[in-house]
Amino acid sequence: MGSSRKLSRAEIGWILYDVANSAYALIIITTIMPIYYAGYVIHDMPAGTATSDWGFANSAASLLVAFMAPLLGAVADVKQSKKIFLGGFILLGVVSTAMLCLTGPGMRFEAMLLFGLSLIAFAGGNIFYDSLLVDVTTKRRMNWLSGAGYAWGYIGGAAPFVICIVLFALMKDSGTLVMKISFIITALWWGVFSIPVLRLARQKFRAESENRSVADALKNLMNTFRKIKQHRQVVIFLLAYFLYIDGVDTIIRMAIPYSKDIGLEDSMLMFTVLGLQVVAFPFALLYSYLSKRLGAKRLIFVAILVYIVVTFLAFLMPSIEDMTLKTWVFFLLAFLIASSQGGVQALSRSYYGKIIPRKQSAEFFGFYNIFGKFAAIMGPAMIAVADRVFGHVKYGMLSLVFLFIAGGLILIFVKEPESPLYKP
Repeated sequence: MGSSRKLSRAEIGWILYDVANSAYALIIITTIMPIYYAGYVIHDMPAGTATSDWGFANSAASLLVAFMAPLLGAVADVKQSKKIFLGGFILLGVVSTAMLCLTGPGMRFEAMLLFGLSLIAFAGGNIFYDSLLVDVTTKRRMNWLSGAGYAWGYIGGAAPFVICIVLFALMKDSGTLVMKISFIITALWWGVFSIPVLRLARQKFRAESENRSVADALKNLMNTFRKIKQHRQVVIFLLAYFLYIDGVDTIIRMAIPYSKDIGLEDSMLMFTVLGLQVVAFPFALLYSYLSKRLGAKRLIFVAILVYIVVTFLAFLMPSIEDMTLKTWVFFLLAFLIASSQGGVQALSRSYYGKIIPRKQSAEFFGFYNIFGKFAAIMGPAMIAVADRVFGHVKYGMLSLVFLFIAGGLILIFVKEPESPLYKP
């Protein structure tokens, strides 16, 4: 769909890394780890504590990655070492994820520390994975390949999750043990499916430098800061992205803790998330396919509108007293998220890849991740603060609508890179 030729070995390796880390995103960030933390590690603490802890842990890890991102990207561009940095973050992620199985009741600090390290590895690795997009394919195929990565990531990430659900069914009286086994499965999946991108992808573009040192990287980074105004479309896009991706990332990361706080059962949450992965697969491909006819920006607007509806539904859910109605609203909300989550992320990534200098792709994707990660700081923190100040996290969910609206308004001023009006 949308491909004019068969996948190259480098493109296959690149897609498989989405399969590798999607399992982490699904099992550790979204489902089993939040349930494990709330129901086992701090089960005797007040309701809402898990949501607040989750928000602050996400914010702290994202803050650290945001500060590191541009420098790491600049060093990788100059030294031509994207895959070295990617491999280092993969190793950190696999080890810290596996070690989550060593945590137990009352180990609040240890669990959050290991989760934070794994999240830093996940986000840090994505800087170099995303930047390899410009090396493994052409501008013409970026929208399609980026969407394919997210689409196959949903299906691939769902496979170990299905294994975990089967284990839950077979070991009904050993739920905590199954959760710990799930962490090991996730670590192994991440490690094994990371091998192809490390073996097959090649970094074609690097920043010009004679010495190729860290000092050169810092110099290039400062030059980019000074010259960023020359890349007007990049700056406008990043401002818009900073705002709307805040809402997207916050909803992804906080959905399970939020749903548990309003009384939804663990089994229903896990099966719903599995269904979300299945629905997200064709929709991610559909967004990529339609981008050829409608353009990436129009479809990002569609996704923003969908998420505005999601935000209002999330705000209303706690006020619904009838549990049956609340459950159906939750299913509708999950379907809407599935329909646009992969599309908005994939098209944002490929759109950005088209408007940046390819020889400085890791550095520019460092800036991309700075805006994305600072958004991931702000959103979860808003949820956590709202819970402490107003007594309910639903007000934090409602505040996200303003970020979607503001991001959409700024996006209006960004030109499509294929447009004759485009000015870099």
